[in-house]
Amino acid sequence: MIDGQVAKLLMNPLQAVKAMAALAHKTRLAVFRSVVSAGPEGLPAGTIALRLRVTPSTLSHHLAVLERAGLLASRRVQRQILYACAYPAMKDLLQFLSNDCCQGHPDLCGFEETPIKIGRSSKRKSGRAGRIKGSA
Repeated sequence: MIDGQVAKLLMNPLQAVKAMAALAHKTRLAVFRSVVSAGPEGLPAGTIALRLRVTPSTLSHHLAVLERAGLLASRRVQRQILYACAYPAMKDLLQFLSNDCCQGHPDLCGFEETPIKIGRSSKRKSGRAGRIKGSA
């Protein structure tokens, strides 16, 4: 619940399937995690390729798949293309996956209410995008 109202899902099932399919590949999952950990500034494609030891042409394909799925956004800075996580889409996917947890009682499944950090700011949200009790 957000502000006392039932949260409306922002992602439909087709969008969720597309996002999960994009993440269902070892290299793309590694790319996505690397970009997420970089924060909202993102990373240049070349840096991602070096970190993950992926050829530029292979990386280009994987970045395009993640971008088409709405999970990454790119921007040009001079001669570099920077890739950053589309944090709202990632949050929507997590909400979609956990929305019906334990018939609307996520605490029964071991989830607890936690602040969701987006970028460098922390906003308190209620509910389903929590962490599992006992995890770090």
